[in-house]
Amino acid sequence: MTDWDLGQLRALAAAADLGTFDAAARALHVTPSAVSQRIKALEQTAGAVLLRRDRPVRPTAAGEPLVRLARQLDTLTADATRHLTGETAVPHVTLAVNGDSLTTWVLPALAPLAGSVALRMVREDQDRSADLLRDGSVMGAVTSQAVAVQGCTVEPLGVMRYRPMATPEFADRWFAGARGDAIRPAALAVAPVVVFDAADRLQDRWLRRRRVDPARPPRHLVPASADFAAAVRLGFGWGMLPGGQADDDERAGRLVRLTDDAVDVPLHWQQWSLRTEALDAVAAALRTAAAATLRPPL
Repeated sequence: MTDWDLGQLRALAAAADLGTFDAAARALHVTPSAVSQRIKALEQTAGAVLLRRDRPVRPTAAGEPLVRLARQLDTLTADATRHLTGETAVPHVTLAVNGDSLTTWVLPALAPLAGSVALRMVREDQDRSADLLRDGSVMGAVTSQAVAVQGCTVEPLGVMRYRPMATPEFADRWFAGARGDAIRPAALAVAPVVVFDAADRLQDRWLRRRRVDPARPPRHLVPASADFAAAVRLGFGWGMLPGGQADDDERAGRLVRLTDDAVDVPLHWQQWSLRTEALDAVAAALRTAAAATLRPPL
């Protein structure tokens, strides 16, 4: 078993977080030369290059597990110090959450913890959030990835169901008021669609089911969950909305469902395998809220 030097690990994580040896040195109150020497010594111990010396510096594939280890050790050290000394410092938890979950159920779930845990949330698509776990940027993630990242545990949370929604005026203009199978593929090929960003595939998946090439309709990119829903409500185009964002508008007649053909996105909770009270509290809150809000896991 390798005995990792905590000072060297901290130098590696600081350089990875801040992007330069100079910035890492200022954060650690040492010289840039000391940071460089510690990282070189760590690379000798690891037998691999751990950082790409670009601007900004970035961990290599070999460096990512050690950056994650450094962050985990700092978390455990801070947790132990609080218990031993009675410090009142609030523990922090970093987590990655997709925008729709953040808007509809995650924020209400975590609100009761706001006075006891400092939450640092990174908004990231559910298909990409596991990457932030892999490099140690976050301690937990709401993700579509069912296979646990190395050093993490995974559990299913439930299914988020998305349906194609539009304003009644939009549906009348582009689909002549048609619904379901009566909507012609030729109409879908020219009707504007709202997408979250270039990586958003929800609308594409639904269009393919309707035998429409996703590249054909004009697109409005709106990269914020609440603004995405607002763009659909304003008639920019149709878009896939989860129940939590569409139900009230549908009941009030402000939005209509184009078809009952939904796209289901299974969500999982992945977190570091280490246990801290703060991380466990976040996981428990998300687990409870998901059970009450999402559809049961597939």
